[in-house]
Amino acid sequence: MCGRYVIVSPPEALRRLFGYGEQPNMPPRYNIAPTQPVPVVTGGAGARHLRLMRWGFLPAWLKDPRGFPLLINARAETVAEKAAFRNAVRRRRCLLPADGYYEWQAQGGRKQPFYIYPRDGGPLAFAGVAETWCGPDGEEVDTVAIVTAQAPPDLAVLHHRVPVTVAAADFACWLDPAADLRAALALAVPPREGAFAWHPVSVAVNRVSNDDPRLIAALSDAELAEDTRRADTGLTRARTARATTKADETQGVLF
Repeated sequence: MCGRYVIVSPPEALRRLFGYGEQPNMPPRYNIAPTQPVPVVTGGAGARHLRLMRWGFLPAWLKDPRGFPLLINARAETVAEKAAFRNAVRRRRCLLPADGYYEWQAQGGRKQPFYIYPRDGGPLAFAGVAETWCGPDGEEVDTVAIVTAQAPPDLAVLHHRVPVTVAAADFACWLDPAADLRAALALAVPPREGAFAWHPVSVAVNRVSNDDPRLIAALSDAELAEDTRRADTGLTRARTARATTKADETQGVLF
């Protein structure tokens, strides 16, 4: 799964890697979350372009997005079959620039966040599918989902799903709607074991409003212990507050 990710590479480095013509001023983003606008690379055999899209896919046939589930990921194994994605994966495959992403591992009643990044460094490209949703009043919203695959054995200790990453040599095949769909889907595979490294980071990443370099900084053993203590203290206080509220609500109830 991929529910938060990071873009910190300089804009010119991303422009050289992906080959789009635009020259956007993109500040580093350390805590990209669903429903936020995210940079997306599109383009088939012709020129490539960088566009902003809402991270949270809306199928074109959807009449009313209210109550519709938030589709931030699309499973590689079924993306060509699911009604929500099957048109997009044939005609509107795209790439999302990134430098890494976060995953949370359950540890004794709490979840420890980890920052996951390419072991060799440098930016990477998440495989995506895009769709433009048209509302009843004529409004248009460009939306996107990140394609995921089964995690390799090393990353599976954190989560059983990982975002699909596309090598630079395969950008053209993934982006080109005229390319054979089977050839494109053959790229939607997990990374090789050992391709990514990771380290524990502060629970500050849990709050979407936090967005600064400390979020991806590795925690020392002492910092991790203190971070855990603070998180456990907050969890205990929250449980106590819920229990107190429940007790107050039952005061005076006879049955």
